[in-house]
Amino acid sequence: MPTWGIVLLVILPLLFAAISAFVTLYIAKKKFEKQLRENPPINEKMIRVMFQQMGRKASEAQIRQVMRSMKNAK
Repeated sequence: MPTWGIVLLVILPLLFAAISAFVTLYIAKKKFEKQLRENPPINEKMIRVMFQQMGRKASEAQIRQVMRSMKNAK
């Protein structure tokens, strides 16, 4: 088998697979970062603001209960 045959059958598919893996990783990373920007995870500060917008003063127990229910819902 000539040298160019080995290149076509072995090296090029490996090169293509490596390039595809890097491109896929880059696209997945960008999509994940975009998703986090659009939908940030809820933290205790956001829950406090939510209670204030409803006109209530939330206790620590209520905030912890909401956080637990959010984690259990996932």
